[in-house]
Amino acid sequence: MVFSSLIFLFAYLPAVLLLYYITPRKGKNLILFVVSLFFYAWGEPIYVLLMLLSITLAYLFGLLIGEYRKENPRRAKLFTVLSVCISLSFLLFFKYYNFFALNLSRVPMVNIPTIAGLALPIGISFYTFQIISYTVDVFRKDCAVQKNYINFGAYVTLFPQLIAGPIVRYTEIDEQLTHRRESAREFATGVFRFVVGLSKKVLIGDALAAGFVYFQDSLSVSPSVAGAWLTVILYSLHLYYDFSGYSDMAIGLGHMLGFSFPENFNYPYVAKSITEFWRRWHISLSSWFREYVYIPLGGNRVGTFKRYRNLAIVWLLTGFWHGADWNFVLWGVYFAVIIITERAFLLHLLEKLPRAVGHLYSLFLIGVGFLIFSHHDLRVAFSTFLALFGVGTDGFISSTGLYTLIRQAPLILISAIGATPLPKQLWERAQAKHPRLQAVAVALCILLFGVCVAYLVDSTFSPFEYTQF
Repeated sequence: MVFSSLIFLFAYLPAVLLLYYITPRKGKNLILFVVSLFFYAWGEPIYVLLMLLSITLAYLFGLLIGEYRKENPRRAKLFTVLSVCISLSFLLFFKYYNFFALNLSRVPMVNIPTIAGLALPIGISFYTFQIISYTVDVFRKDCAVQKNYINFGAYVTLFPQLIAGPIVRYTEIDEQLTHRRESAREFATGVFRFVVGLSKKVLIGDALAAGFVYFQDSLSVSPSVAGAWLTVILYSLHLYYDFSGYSDMAIGLGHMLGFSFPENFNYPYVAKSITEFWRRWHISLSSWFREYVYIPLGGNRVGTFKRYRNLAIVWLLTGFWHGADWNFVLWGVYFAVIIITERAFLLHLLEKLPRAVGHLYSLFLIGVGFLIFSHHDLRVAFSTFLALFGVGTDGFISSTGLYTLIRQAPLILISAIGATPLPKQLWERAQAKHPRLQAVAVALCILLFGVCVAYLVDSTFSPFEYTQF
């Protein structure tokens, strides 16, 4: 079940909100736990047992760590390591076993059988990281031990962020599990944020995806320079609207239930360097790796070589986290090289250049990165990269490509402007001058929701990109 499905919008969500708000305070987390398990079981009826096992083990380890972290830190550390290793073992097996088996079997005299039908449990990459954050934070004494199993289960399974984030660390939500306060204003804020996210996904993200598919397919028939550039541009915009749209919907649902989740995007395409881009894109993942991998490895407190080594490890893991395929590994290495180069000298140089140069530099490298990200066949990715510069093409653009570009141009322009802070800034200025515009916002919200529903009724199923990770 995905947020942009009719069954979620008109059956599941209304039922959940009704149950949640008629339930007394003490029972709300139980309701959230149960309905979130149902939400997960809708698409993964078997793997909900795996998630429950992960939750139960982490809960028990949390109790043990809390018991020993003061009197016997070594034993507490052992339980922490065991908890992290067990959680990671589930992720490694389901996500990476066949990848390693297939690639290692190419080595002479090595034959590791693959497991047919081994599916990736939805959301396992996200909820595994949340579980790890809890046990590590308990060991560090950054948070109190959660002794209520229902509360802990609600934290891990909370359906708004279960499938594709944001990755909510336990310390960011522990107080809210027991002391949140719902209000009409908070609920209205959540509804508006949800509808904005739904619109980004359905009205813009899916339309950009259709253009991307067209130009990507055209490259195999009649490769052109414009086709290659449009493939990169359309996919980059599509992924932003698809993923940030999901994050907006998740954050909005959180507000409806009285929760405040961390932001996951901050206009990443206005970045003037790749380092800045990754402070604005998938913020919860970047901050997780910084907190639980980069800093424990020594962070910036070590010498230059080790600092760059730590960055390389983080980015290799970041690439691998996204999927068990060589394009994700290369994607991680690609950004590792760029960020290490920026840390070494390039950031200092970029600061001296005009801002426009930094923007163009960043947009180009981001686009190339997503070119690698979107192609499991690296040969196709490489040929598309060469086509950007006219290598192996039949010309600048075909006649059908030009026609499609003319049709797509307004959408590309609108989505490009929408990916900047400009629309929000203009709206806030207008509201400051004309407070009655709040009524316009309500009408616009209703209109957007109606248009989205009309599109959903008339379109085929289109899942969110990041649910596959």
